Amino acid sequence: MRLLKPVLAGLCAISLLAAATPYSARAEFTRPSRIAFPETGSYSPQKAALGKMLFFDARLSRGQNLSCASCHNPSFGWESPVPRAIGGLNRPLKRHTPTLENLAEATAFFWDGRAATLEEQARSPITHPDEMDSSLPDVVRRLSAISGYRRNFAIAFPEEGLTETSVLAALATYQRTLRSGWSPFDDWIEGDEDAISSAARRGFEVFTGVARCNECHSGWSFTDHDFHRVGVGGEDIGRGLIDPALAYGFKTPGLRNIALRAPYMHNGSLGTLRDVVAHYRQGGTTVAGHPSELTPLQISDRQASDLVAFLETLTAYEPHVSTPALPVD
Repeated sequence: MRLLKPVLAGLCAISLLAAATPYSARAEFTRPSRIAFPETGSYSPQKAALGKMLFFDARLSRGQNLSCASCHNPSFGWESPVPRAIGGLNRPLKRHTPTLENLAEATAFFWDGRAATLEEQARSPITHPDEMDSSLPDVVRRLSAISGYRRNFAIAFPEEGLTETSVLAALATYQRTLRSGWSPFDDWIEGDEDAISSAARRGFEVFTGVARCNECHSGWSFTDHDFHRVGVGGEDIGRGLIDPALAYGFKTPGLRNIALRAPYMHNGSLGTLRDVVAHYRQGGTTVAGHPSELTPLQISDRQASDLVAFLETLTAYEPHVSTPALPVD
């Protein structure tokens, strides 16, 4: 027993040291094992497969030249690789395309949170004149003329068939399945210490420590799904359209696959992750009398580089998504 005491004391000291380090924060970012589907939007593989067809089908747009995937491109983290995507009127949209990944748990959608459900979110780009410029009655009429869609809707929605509601439900079901793939960071979370570089491990310490990034970029998908003013200039009042008290605030984007999703911010004004970190180091700017919530980030150049190295570990090993075969008659 006398020999065991120093050993036990050493083990206790190691445990206390591990608990005191930023690595104890890893558990916060462990991905859930299941997707939470709402009772009113239950999952079935038939609904999800049908929703994927609709997502990639340009026949949902008025000109039959734009699909949901035209702006939400899976190769770019379900965003567009330009500051503002081109809409149905052949001109740039007002905001940068937000990602559709990891939104099953969200309760507000779009940069300003104006939609409360994914079904409501799915309606907006289809019907907005600047985007797909269509209408749901026109979509239903067009899809009803295609026997493959009539058959697929009868299978996925046996009691309802092909309706405006079932079109939105199928799209929302598919979008809830858009989970970012397994990444080096996930391997590290699971205990593989060699899965990410030493620079990335230091970057995680910066992220959860002095930079306090995880106060807003929290949870497994790295977002609190809330709205914040981060001092990005422009005339867009963001959440102020719904809540004047949060004017110039925008929804916190998740960070999974963030390295694929340049440019950044609601207006696509920052071209690289290093530009984003530089913006946070500056602390943002006051916009129309509304101060940024940020305080200048007091980190060194090396810490800034480490932070970027960490963010790059959130890129999935296999981000590729196959396109579906679409019904033609």
